Amino acid sequence: MKDPIIQLKGLTKHYGTVKAVDDLNLDIQKGEIFGLLGPNGAGKTTTILMMLGLTDPTSGTAMICGHNATSSPISVKKKVGYMPDSVGFYGNMTALENLLYIGRLNSVPENELKKRSAEVLEIVGLAADQHKKTSAFSRGMKQRLGLADVLIKNPDVIILDEPTLGIDPTGVRDFLALIKQLSRQQGLTVLLSSHHLHHVQQVCDRVGIFVNGKLLAQGDIGALSAQLFGTDSHVTSIRVAQAVSQPWPPEPELRAWEAVSQITISENELEFTSNRNITAALVRYLVEKGYDVIGVNQKNYGLDDIYQKYFESNSTK
Repeated sequence: MKDPIIQLKGLTKHYGTVKAVDDLNLDIQKGEIFGLLGPNGAGKTTTILMMLGLTDPTSGTAMICGHNATSSPISVKKKVGYMPDSVGFYGNMTALENLLYIGRLNSVPENELKKRSAEVLEIVGLAADQHKKTSAFSRGMKQRLGLADVLIKNPDVIILDEPTLGIDPTGVRDFLALIKQLSRQQGLTVLLSSHHLHHVQQVCDRVGIFVNGKLLAQGDIGALSAQLFGTDSHVTSIRVAQAVSQPWPPEPELRAWEAVSQITISENELEFTSNRNITAALVRYLVEKGYDVIGVNQKNYGLDDIYQKYFESNSTK
């Protein structure tokens, strides 16, 4: 495996006696979408500023695209596109004029600038609005233009700090779909910082749960779920038309199934906890036994459950 495109080792930042970031170790691979998830004040933005060389760490290193962000911040900035949580534009200029200005600031060659601007405006869905003044843009349109600003210099990594803040649900869905498309089609590495669990879950390959300056856990949803709730993380509830008698005759046979760890019976509802998804086999078994299945519900632990569990674990220490 190649070296990670982002390598944070022992990254620490103190403000007086406050540890804003505490011994952060994190590797992100090329082409990955990683979600840095935590509440406001967790240290996410401070981490990003250290990665960009905009503030120096108290200790530790941030290597981005092979460059040390502290000693070579200009080299990092050439490779990384950053979109802060609040994007500002010149309101008396059009979207295209703002983008051309940003392109020149980023040393995009003049003979390529107009073509490149047209391409990125098309990518972010603003081609039809490029001649409108940005003072008339909605929050969602400004976020898209902010993404165009990031893309104009062909970065290898894009860092997005709370990119869905203040956007309506449709705009959020479209924006996240665009991020995923860009990552997959162009091999872009994306670090997305957010406190919106549902948004992160929709788009990220892996997540890191960041609380009080510490990275409590990292991994994909399945790995974090198994780590917290054990391998028995599949729960299937099946409702049948008939009342289920106690004791229930099929129970011993079902308990002997290798995947089943627990069975709970309540009137006409049966709940099975298992180490993998066996819903289809359970339904088939019950039908063969003459039960009329009238409802099936699968419970998979999502990011909400994982996040809450880590907060509970952290608060009891």
